This record gives sequence, structure tokens and C-alpha cells, in this order.
Amino acid sequence: MVLERRSLLALALGVTMLTAAGVRAQDRFIVVASTTSTEQSGLFKHLLPRFEKKTGVQVRVVALGTGQALDMARRGDADVVFVHDPAAEEKFVAEGYGVKRFPVMYNDFVLVGPKSDPAKVAGAKEALEALRRIEAARAPFVSRGDRSGTHAAELRLWQAAGVDLNKAKGQWYRDTGSGMGPSLNTAASMGAYILSDRGTWLSFKNRGELAILFQGDARLFNQYGVILVNPVRHPHVKKEWGQQFVDWLVSPEGQQAIADYKIGGEQLFFPNARG
Repeated sequence: MVLERRSLLALALGVTMLTAAGVRAQDRFIVVASTTSTEQSGLFKHLLPRFEKKTGVQVRVVALGTGQALDMARRGDADVVFVHDPAAEEKFVAEGYGVKRFPVMYNDFVLVGPKSDPAKVAGAKEALEALRRIEAARAPFVSRGDRSGTHAAELRLWQAAGVDLNKAKGQWYRDTGSGMGPSLNTAASMGAYILSDRGTWLSFKNRGELAILFQGDARLFNQYGVILVNPVRHPHVKKEWGQQFVDWLVSPEGQQAIADYKIGGEQLFFPNARG
């Protein structure tokens, strides 16, 4: 009887310890507010298992447009932001919501459209000319319209091209208010032009008659950065684990992991953290 009670006690103690360990493991997580391109391109599926194995810290990604991701962090609903609108990121830090912005990687934007190319953008010498041709032809164009980094880049390009969208918008211009993948689906169904980050385009399967028609302009450069949310403003931020994630991304190991991510032999993102 005594041995039986001791066995039961040992079993109960073991269960308690395992449960406590499980709770502790579940508590070791951070929330990263990030752009849809890092998630929909498949990059996070490649990176996060490596980080989690090294640190034991799980990463829960909330994929939004960059503007929405930064808003989420401003509310203190994320520990880290990983996005691609440098001007908005610097403003976020300057306002005291972020500790410091670190460049992580880059790729580029590409102008995608129907292979028939009704606006003849493939013959343009620069990105601004390509957009002017689309507007002049009133060819269908899909915009994310979601305050994402891609949307912000698109608006800057239209402005630089001298196109006033407030006056020029019409049935040819479609705002989706959604992420890159759904917006590409809309463009594919409409046979429309769209500005896409290269990473999401390379991982996109439902291309239909769409193809890259214009690329390579320096204006299409696409830089990504990572920022720890300021724990002084939001004391509940998991600053130690969040900083671990930031440090890993910009470390030689994290940078190599980014460089190693390829689809069909083509590299999607190019690390450029500065030491």
C-alpha cells in the first residue's frame, strides 16, 4: 500500500512537472507584426523553424499591410515589426514606438500584367513611363489599396510619374484593400496590371496570363527592416525574446538563412544588414 501511494505520488509529481514545463514552453513566444509579402512568399516558413530551434522562442506572425502592422505595434499588440516602408519605419521610431530600425534584406518590385500587354509597358524605358502608359490607355490596374509597403511604393511611383490618381481614377483602377496574394488573384482574373514584390510573385501559382512586363528600374528597390517595439511605451513587450529575434535576423546565421531561401533556384530576398 505504501509503495502504491509512493508510485501515485511520483506519477502525480511527474505530471505536474511536465504540465509546468509545457506551460513555460507555450509562454516562450513573441508576436511579430509583418507585411504579407514575408508570409505569403513562404519566407517565414523557411526562417522561423531555424530561429525557434536555436532559441526555444516561438514566433507568432500576424501578416498585414505595413501600415496596419505599424498601427498594431503602436497599440502595443506586437513585440516586433518586420516590414518594408523605410520612411514609415523611421517615423515609427522617431515617435517613440520603436527602439531602433535595422535593415534586414531587400528585393524589388516588378510590374506584372497580361502577356498581351495592351498598354505596351514592356517597351517602356523606366517605371514611371510604364505607369504613364497604363494610365493613358486606361488599361485595368489593380492596387492593393491597403496602406501596405507595396501600396505606399505604388502611390509614390504614380506621384513621381505626374499622375494625379484623385483625378485619373476610374473603372480602369481597382482598389482591393487586401494582401498581395489576393490582389494578384484579382489581377489574374481581370487580366490587369499590378505592382508586386518579387518574392510573392515568384511564389504565386495562379498566374493565368500574367507575366513580368517591366523590372530593373532603381525606383523599384524594396528594402525591409525590423524593429523592436519600445518596452518603455509598452512595458508588456517581451523585449528580451523580441531582441533575440532582431539580433538573429541581422546575424550572419540569420542573413545566410535569408539568402538560402529560393524558389525554383531563384533567390527571393537578399540580406543586407549592416554591422
